[in-house]
Amino acid sequence: MNTPTLDTRDDAPPSAAIRDTASSTIDLPIGAHLVTQRNGYEHHGIYVGNGRVVHYAGFAGSVHRGPVEEVELARFAAGHSLSVRATPSAIYGGTEAVRRARSRLGENRYRLLTNNCEHFCAWCLLGESRSEQVHCCLRDPRTGVRALLCLVKSFVESGTRHQQRAAQLAQLA
Repeated sequence: MNTPTLDTRDDAPPSAAIRDTASSTIDLPIGAHLVTQRNGYEHHGIYVGNGRVVHYAGFAGSVHRGPVEEVELARFAAGHSLSVRATPSAIYGGTEAVRRARSRLGENRYRLLTNNCEHFCAWCLLGESRSEQVHCCLRDPRTGVRALLCLVKSFVESGTRHQQRAAQLAQLA
């Protein structure tokens, strides 16, 4: 079960409780399992404090897979709302979950079905790699096909944005 969502989108109206990313981190506990809802899937990370998150970048921000990295909360959320995933059966929590997350910084063995951002968070908190998203897609082929189509669409859009930025930089040179 997720706690109430923290809205980190740039276009979100400011509220008294959450005016910016910095103020939205006040209630985030160290070692929290963070989730951002993306188009067709969820992206996962571990909150390590001071407005920073360790996550398996994978394909979350690029058509090229990325390593386990530590980033600012706003970069992790990438304009999407953010929630905390409760993990009542966690074996590791708080600073130990953070230590485990940071122990894998730089690892670059991302695999969508066997070693993704959700597998990473489960390993940090539970000591075992697993992904409910992958299990859902394998149990229900329609869900898997929808997720695959959303991922392909995201790759195409990301590639188009990358090409547009490259063209803009070329024009400036």
